[in-house]
Amino acid sequence: MRVSEGLRRADRFVAQQAGSRIPARAGRVLSAVEEAAESSKLWCAAAAAMAVSGGWQGRKAAATGLAALAVAQLVSNGLGKRLTDRPRPPKEWFPHDETDDRPDSSSFPSGHTAAAVAFTAAVAPAWPAAGAACAVPAAMVAVERVQSGAHYPSDVAAGAAVGLLTARLARHAPHLLWRRGP
Repeated sequence: MRVSEGLRRADRFVAQQAGSRIPARAGRVLSAVEEAAESSKLWCAAAAAMAVSGGWQGRKAAATGLAALAVAQLVSNGLGKRLTDRPRPPKEWFPHDETDDRPDSSSFPSGHTAAAVAFTAAVAPAWPAAGAACAVPAAMVAVERVQSGAHYPSDVAAGAAVGLLTARLARHAPHLLWRRGP
């Protein structure tokens, strides 16, 4: 069996299991968190709360998180989805009607996951307590994207990788710029 065939089988298996095994009540909670994260509303609200209540540390965490989120959105939605044309998982795999709500864009990579992971991974080093608080809804967004039928698990994994890389870039870009100097 080729690697790509194995990945397709794993994607199908995990997506179908997530879509059918997560209890309806948990699915509604996941959907509510994902809806709050839509258009980065949740992360912008978290950044505002950090900036207001966290002093210098909170402002630094918020700024770094928002920078990482913006770059992750550009990479995942502006570049990744345009370079790939992967269809969403088949609606028949999911025994619920959440698949009626999903976007028409390419499935690869998950922009929601990229944004959630980027924000959280950029905030955590600057303010570990805030990063830990953001990790829970970020993980919930990632799980919801598979459970709802919007993405394959590999789309979510790729989105998480984009998020981690852009968070690293956002954290280290100021240091790189200072080193170069005039």
